[in-house]
Amino acid sequence: MMRILLFLGTNLAVIVVASITLRLLGVEGYLRGQGINFNALLIFCFIFGMAGSMISLFISKWMAKRSTGTVVIETPSNATEKWLLDTVAELSRDAGIKTPEVGIFPAQQSNAFATGWNKNDALVAVSAGLLNRMRPEEVRAVLAHEIGHVANGDMVTLALIQGVVNTFVMFFARVVAHLVDGFLKSRSDGAGLGFMGYFAVVIVAEIVFGIIASAIVAWFSRFREYRADAAGAQLAGSGAMINALARLKAETQMPDQMPDTLRAMAITKGQTKSLMERLFASHPPLDDRIRALKEAAYR
Repeated sequence: MMRILLFLGTNLAVIVVASITLRLLGVEGYLRGQGINFNALLIFCFIFGMAGSMISLFISKWMAKRSTGTVVIETPSNATEKWLLDTVAELSRDAGIKTPEVGIFPAQQSNAFATGWNKNDALVAVSAGLLNRMRPEEVRAVLAHEIGHVANGDMVTLALIQGVVNTFVMFFARVVAHLVDGFLKSRSDGAGLGFMGYFAVVIVAEIVFGIIASAIVAWFSRFREYRADAAGAQLAGSGAMINALARLKAETQMPDQMPDTLRAMAITKGQTKSLMERLFASHPPLDDRIRALKEAAYR
């Protein structure tokens, strides 16, 4: 449950901060006017909703390095690091993208992630545990999966989707507050929500709509995982990709050392059990991903 709350909190924080900014700048009063200016409201919500998402995207690589302790390989210091750089360069060339930065982060669980604001300025990182326990062909498959994320533009796509849902969360929250305010005025001789009451309803509505929006973003994230798996299978071979996912499944009982802000892009997520966890999971269950690859291989 804590993981779910943190996942939702990341998305809702942008919306709440934007709402407070709108209030401090006096925009809320303008938007309400003599009723509600829907065109102006939608424009303001779009600007603030997209701004937070885009800022997060542009600093994603910097945040990833700091939060995971990733050390970027500038010059390889051993055979493993040289192989890692050469493999990522080869996969990137096959995928038609510029070679991303390559790094290693100090987690004992086998894991990996990709991030960056565009496909030609990305970061691919693997955990020390993954390098220590996986066979080279399995590591290559995991790297191919992450290269697939980069080549598919998943970071940009998810940021855009998050920005759009943020826009509508903010917009509909204020529509709800306006309707509640109008209802109270009609029932109490013109006494509506008032300044603080209106703002309180907006925040509550944003939290409710934000939870629904997070489920939508999570669904799309799960869809993109299947595409990244397919890309990994194409670049590294179906057998290697399936074996890598099976190895990851065997390690799901180990403590997860990925920061919550990067779990959506970590390859090992998806072993959820409850309906609530499945609804907000950023990754599909590993069994489903393995089954999808096997079915594709037999077509």
